[in-house]
Amino acid sequence: MTGPIPPLAPTVRLRHGAEMPRLGFGTYPLDDTEAEHAVATAIENGYRLIDTAALYGNEIGVGRGLRGGGVARDELFVTSKLTKEQQGTGTRRAVEESCARLGTDHLDLYLIHWPDPAQDAYVETFRTLADLMGEGTLKAVGVSNFKPHHLDRIIETTGVVPDVNQIQLSPYHTRDGVRAHHEKLGIVTEAWSPLGRDGTVFAEEPVRRAAERHGRTPAQIVLRWHVQQGIVPVPKSGHSERMRENLDVFGFELTGAELDEISGLDRGEAAADDSDVLAH
Repeated sequence: MTGPIPPLAPTVRLRHGAEMPRLGFGTYPLDDTEAEHAVATAIENGYRLIDTAALYGNEIGVGRGLRGGGVARDELFVTSKLTKEQQGTGTRRAVEESCARLGTDHLDLYLIHWPDPAQDAYVETFRTLADLMGEGTLKAVGVSNFKPHHLDRIIETTGVVPDVNQIQLSPYHTRDGVRAHHEKLGIVTEAWSPLGRDGTVFAEEPVRRAAERHGRTPAQIVLRWHVQQGIVPVPKSGHSERMRENLDVFGFELTGAELDEISGLDRGEAAADDSDVLAH
């Protein structure tokens, strides 16, 4: 038996005015067929933020899922990202191609997937994205896997502050310094792999103890840890009931002590995007 569909996630207003749901649905590493079914199911279960990327190779399937979810396009918040090969002079075409594959005339958020420092085209790329936002093709623009010095450079050069930086972030990788820099600049932190990569965080004592105390699943506790700190997580699940559980994290609060105990799980290890190698 499946539970009721949870209420829609509340939204956060991005610096350029777009309203972004505070929890979304990730589609990596689904193929087109899997993505079509998963995205439609996620929308039916209350998700409105759907995250994909050209690199994932599933934008066509995601687009079919968007149309099959039974919700009007203007009620959805669709994010995609361009590959390192599309940076520079290929940026405008990359956006056009993503829109075509997704079957939409605009994107709610578009990200540079990785700065690719060796190529050194991310500033030019971001300037083009800002132009496309001004033209209305993009409602918000951002980056992914950027470090503070990358952010500072594009802001100083273009005068435009990204709406979002999507980074690897979980209780094992709390990224306190990066998040503080985002807050100072008015950038929303979005988390990929918010539940970790192998499920081991669910067995950690602070997570288990909070789950028992609140009558929630360990995954719900970890996702609540994210949203209560202003982080926007984008978990993925192929199971309808788990999708609902993951979204149903806005009806309870962790105590300050619980937040601190879960944050204490930080391993102090470099996250994948700290290596300057695209891992997601």
